[in-house]
Amino acid sequence: MEHSKQIRILLLNEMEKLEKTLFRLEQGFELQFRLGPTLQGKAVTVYTNYPFPGETFNREKFRSLDWENPTEREDDSDKYCKLNLQQSGSFQYYFLQGNEKSGGGYIVVDPILRVGDNNHMLPLDCVTLQTFLAKCLGPFDEWESRLRVAKESGYNMIHFTPLQTLGLSRSCYSLADQLELNPDFSRPNRKYTWHDVGQLVEKLKKEWNILCITDVVYNHTAANSKWIQEHPESAYNLVNSPHLKPAWVLDRAFWHFSCEVAEGKYREKGIPALIENDHHMNCIRKVIWEDIYPKIKLWEFFQVDEHRAVEEFRRLLTQENRRITKSDPKQHLKIIQDPEYRRLGCTVDMNIALATFIPHKYFTFPFEEMSLSTEESMIHTPNKACFFMAHNGWVMGDDPLRNFAEPGSDVYLRRELICWGDSVKLRYGNKPEDCPYLWAHMKKYTEITATYFQGVRLDNCHSTPIHVAEYMLDAARKLQPNLYVVAELFTGSEDLDNIFVTRLGISSLIREAMSAYNSHEEGRLVYRYGGEPVGSFVQPCLRPLMPAIAHALFMDITHDNECPIVHRSAYDALPSTTIVSMASCASGSTRGYDELVPHQVYVDQVDEDIVAVTRHSPSIHQSVVAVSRTAFRNPKTSFYSKEVPQMCIPGKIEEVVLEARTIERHTQPYRKDEHSINGMPNITVEIREHIQLNESKIVKQAGIATKGPNEYIQEIEFENLSPGSVIIFRVSLDPHAQVAVGILRNHLTQFSPHFKSGSLAVDNSDPILKIPFASIASKLTLAELNQILYRCESEEQEDGGGCYNIPNWSSLKYAGLQGLMSVLAEIRPKNDLGHPFCDNLRSGDWMIDYVSGRLISRSGIIAEVGKWLQAMFFYLKQIPRYLIPCYFDAILIGVYTTLLDIAWKHMSSFVQNGSTFVKHLSLGSVQMCGVGKFPCLPLLSPSLLDVPYRVNEITKEKEQCCASLAAGLPHFSAGLFRCWGRDTFIALRGLLLVTGRFLEARNIILAFAGTLRHGLIPNLLGEGIYARYNCRDAVWWWLQCVQDYCKIAPNGLDILKCPVSRMYPTDDSAPLPAGTLDQPLFEVIQEAMQRHMQGIQFRERNAGSQIDRNMKDEGFNITAGIDEETGFVYGGNRFNCGTWMDKMGESDRARNRGIPATPRDGSAVEIVGLCKSAVRWLLELSKKKIFPYHEVRVKRHGKVVAVSYDEWNRKIQDNFEKLFHVSEDHSDPNEKHPNLVHKRGIYKDSYGASSPWCDYQLRPNFTIAMVVEWLWPVGYFLRAKLHFSKLMGPETTTKTVFLVKNVLSRHYVHLERSYWKGLPELTNENGQYCPFSCETQAWSIATVLETLYDL
Repeated sequence: MEHSKQIRILLLNEMEKLEKTLFRLEQGFELQFRLGPTLQGKAVTVYTNYPFPGETFNREKFRSLDWENPTEREDDSDKYCKLNLQQSGSFQYYFLQGNEKSGGGYIVVDPILRVGDNNHMLPLDCVTLQTFLAKCLGPFDEWESRLRVAKESGYNMIHFTPLQTLGLSRSCYSLADQLELNPDFSRPNRKYTWHDVGQLVEKLKKEWNILCITDVVYNHTAANSKWIQEHPESAYNLVNSPHLKPAWVLDRAFWHFSCEVAEGKYREKGIPALIENDHHMNCIRKVIWEDIYPKIKLWEFFQVDEHRAVEEFRRLLTQENRRITKSDPKQHLKIIQDPEYRRLGCTVDMNIALATFIPHKYFTFPFEEMSLSTEESMIHTPNKACFFMAHNGWVMGDDPLRNFAEPGSDVYLRRELICWGDSVKLRYGNKPEDCPYLWAHMKKYTEITATYFQGVRLDNCHSTPIHVAEYMLDAARKLQPNLYVVAELFTGSEDLDNIFVTRLGISSLIREAMSAYNSHEEGRLVYRYGGEPVGSFVQPCLRPLMPAIAHALFMDITHDNECPIVHRSAYDALPSTTIVSMASCASGSTRGYDELVPHQVYVDQVDEDIVAVTRHSPSIHQSVVAVSRTAFRNPKTSFYSKEVPQMCIPGKIEEVVLEARTIERHTQPYRKDEHSINGMPNITVEIREHIQLNESKIVKQAGIATKGPNEYIQEIEFENLSPGSVIIFRVSLDPHAQVAVGILRNHLTQFSPHFKSGSLAVDNSDPILKIPFASIASKLTLAELNQILYRCESEEQEDGGGCYNIPNWSSLKYAGLQGLMSVLAEIRPKNDLGHPFCDNLRSGDWMIDYVSGRLISRSGIIAEVGKWLQAMFFYLKQIPRYLIPCYFDAILIGVYTTLLDIAWKHMSSFVQNGSTFVKHLSLGSVQMCGVGKFPCLPLLSPSLLDVPYRVNEITKEKEQCCASLAAGLPHFSAGLFRCWGRDTFIALRGLLLVTGRFLEARNIILAFAGTLRHGLIPNLLGEGIYARYNCRDAVWWWLQCVQDYCKIAPNGLDILKCPVSRMYPTDDSAPLPAGTLDQPLFEVIQEAMQRHMQGIQFRERNAGSQIDRNMKDEGFNITAGIDEETGFVYGGNRFNCGTWMDKMGESDRARNRGIPATPRDGSAVEIVGLCKSAVRWLLELSKKKIFPYHEVRVKRHGKVVAVSYDEWNRKIQDNFEKLFHVSEDHSDPNEKHPNLVHKRGIYKDSYGASSPWCDYQLRPNFTIAMVVEWLWPVGYFLRAKLHFSKLMGPETTTKTVFLVKNVLSRHYVHLERSYWKGLPELTNENGQYCPFSCETQAWSIATVLETLYDL
């Protein structure tokens, strides 16, 4: 059963700065921070300003989060720290590595809105808002009747433009006093207050189920605000912002020039009072260039007074004891700007100045008109200059994060501001101390708003200093914790939008349908902001936190934009508002839109003009389909085709919810009322609601067609879908499909409570569905799970099948469920319903039948699983095709997760209690260990107990079916090339012993023991009959596994007495049937040891190109033995590669055919180590009388010589360090080839190679080589580091554990992302993908799993 709590996981990665990424969460969610691959194993601390429960939010107060590790060991894959989110707003997090900041970002938690007497929840997507222009509402006691239209129209939120006292311009957003209610709302005998407004807002919330929001304007105040005259420091004036002085002089010069033009004083220079054409503009340009600029001498503000500077320079030059310092010889003399901007500078770009010339004042001038020179004298008089304040406005294409009035900006000087002459831009500075009155005044304004309203609209948000908005909203949320914050942003960039949304905790961004230039674009906006697509996948409760787009408040028209009747046509109001209403997000309108007021008061594209939008319930699968014919052009003056395309709607149309047509009626033409706002009388809407299809005046006829065996569609032909018309259908699945969905959901509840809604319990379903799936799956063995979950192409072909191929894409990696789940895991989080995988599911039942049919064709419990799936798929096939990907995925997730749980229950406690990494890695054991139609292992002794048997489907006879280990997928997975001695025994400890699969481990050890020949275990097993004995190391890896089995498995030493059926009792005997000659395992071990001490020398059978097309003839000669002096195992020659580095040259052009890349003849370091381990272990067992031999006997010079295990052990011990270690001492007498040494303090790769330089080559006992190519030695390297770090003390151990975890985390990332769900055989340099490698390799998975076991 899945989690019921919603949990999101945010992976932290080194130096990942996510300030521009939006992460949206809801209250009640748990957010877990987990370490990404770059941070695992490192000391990381996460800090956040999200407060402790019950504490007040303080943006500057951060606290560290405690790490939790459910498994308390191994690795950091499950380690997390968490936040339980119970508070709305914007919260910051960052994390340190040690003391260094390493990354961070923000999270936004949505508010919970509540309405009604019972305080029921209003989801953000359900908000329907109407804007009212507050200044047009009249006396306050009349508001209720005027607002009632919003209630009756179905709106649940009202947006009031500012209710404060307005400035002289009467603009809604030019406020004279932010703290006072507009006196226009009061009557002579009754003054209304904020308290009265609050009571109305509360009534609307409780009785009408309507919430109220209003604007906050932080960026400017009305130029006539009384308080700004008392506190001029709150504005950008010429005292606190002297950098504006040149702009002010230019502004006044242009003002005087404009006044003189208006008075006709420039008529003789070709400039009349009314500017009408290009000639007039050219004359203006000439006057500015020749008269205005020379007179005001702007350059003097930016120039040095040359005479004064020379005098100062002369004075310093003649000064005694002068000190001259010049640190940078490249530093040039440059002008330093006068901070007071007194006269004496550069010219202005005339073209830009003229192009943006606007005869608006950029600054206030609260004095009577005087000459320009007189005015200029005032700019250096502080008590007058402080009242020359900069107006606010907006700058086209400006950086919203830059304040255009601050020093460094030339916006005012270059005349780039679109100026609002009724308002003054406010100057907050960086903190409240910079302008105490302004911050306090605006904070009080914010608190009044938050006290009486449930939300705010941030006016001009993109131009509001972001730190100011943060401060004010923090104050608002203290009073209104679930504050709904709406904003309109004109940044032109989603990344920039996200900076504002994340830092301010904006709940919804306003998006406007009127911004669409045609109906296709309008449909795209709905698709972009209007919710998930129909048929979306069911997402798990525990999942990664994905970057989001800002939640939309999608409006047909906002109150401060052009009227759609002017912009488009009156006929478009109805269809466009229908399209907006169908979006699955918050939506809104402005009062006056519905009434067709023709002036401003202050995504399935069917054809060019028709947009169809479907809203679908994912639980009951009912839909509402709205078909709108837009009218962006006036139908009276533009051509619209009468031929409307036929439309197909899947399912059964239950009713026409609404059909409406915009029509013209004969009335008086529109005339604007001088006293009240009035709409167009000649346009009306003809509406009919809740009618049957045959009663429709828009639908000509409707037919029913079938699409496939179980899907019905209704074909709709229209006759009166004229521009400005809409028709809305309520559609349900056809009854048969509705029942099938209900039954499916009922059976899916065993996996997740999500499916309880819309489920239907019936008694007549297939009897197998009455058995819980977990009950069937619990009887499966791990070998059977291998067949259900995995099996690559070549494994499946051996059984007569293959992996499923998706046309126009590729084949799945596995025939089993993992092949499907790997693809779905990538598609599901993105809801990528257009993926070829989903197309294939919608197009037919082939994949569905493949999944169940493949399992039913097998026998036993596997077939039962197939039948259960087939019974579920019976209902799946009866639902509409567009829903099949979603429900197919839901069925497979339930089955797959259940099977994984069963697999882990069959494994050791280390796996069952292990981390996610351990569990997922342990599945490599299931992936690699299986039984095909033809067993790969030689038969075991018939007298051996607990050997698995099955009935052969062809011969009907009983046969052994022991699981074997594939070396790697896909190249070494089937037939003769599946099993390799070296690969099997390097991988066996990690994949079978550590995971608790002792029976399979025993059988593999004994099966290989039966093939011992020449004292060697085969390299390529080839079922024993086609074995190749061309490797020197496999026997030593095998002996190590016998030792590991004895130590790890319960009663492990019993294996030494187990019977081994010898296939080759002598070197030259033909293969014997199982049971002909049995020996206990300890005798086979003794033979291997004895043969090595005696010396091994033979030529491979069938030597030549038939077994190796690249090998030179000498390479087929095999030698191995034990050096009498050192005890070291040795062997090989320079033409064969008898160890795991077995790459043989095969290029004629490179002249390396038949030349091993790494021959490693002589004594290879790891084989000597494995030999020492075996000899020491046998010595211990012989002392305890568990192993019956204490020596090996060999013939030397015609005599039998005994060599004890004790003597052999001591020889290796005495010589290993002396001969393998490259001493730091340059005069070390043991170093035979000091001239070949290129690095000291290391162990040689080999000793006694025929080419001495080979001993000193850079090989995988150097850590760098491990990362570059072979992956499996990384495990041994890390295990060695852990082992030796423990000997060096706790501090070294801690550092080593961090390193190991960090290295392993990259393997975890690969494992999770790989479609194969494994670790590769090889990588290219720096861990890059190697296309020639096996995608998943047994020994790679095994050694990493062993490292985690050691941790």
